Amino acid sequence: MRTASCACGQLKISCDGEPRLVALCHCLDCQRRTGSTYGIAAFFARAAVRAEGTASTYRRLSDGGHAVTFHFCPQCGSSVFWEPERKPDAIAVAVGCFADPDFPSPTRIAWEERRHAWVGNPGAK
Repeated sequence: MRTASCACGQLKISCDGEPRLVALCHCLDCQRRTGSTYGIAAFFARAAVRAEGTASTYRRLSDGGHAVTFHFCPQCGSSVFWEPERKPDAIAVAVGCFADPDFPSPTRIAWEERRHAWVGNPGAK
């Protein structure tokens, strides 16, 4: 069981088992959402996750045209997990919210053409 939480600990998500996929995304929307140069998500089976606490949501279209609903803490603002419309059986969790330096590394990189030139390429496995 892995547990991720927001910065203040009010919003938590527990994930049973290992992620199906860990992906690093350089798209401009992930850059804006995280305030960083990329976002990293761990995808788990929807049936294997349980959220606790109060979340606010934000829904937007992805670059591919599919809706994504983001769940974030209304107290501290941390974006903790999201529901990608194009993967209805999955929940994506922000890897940083696990606060685990031993978390599995990304196996897929998206929108690499939008990677900032000064950001090293972590290399997908």
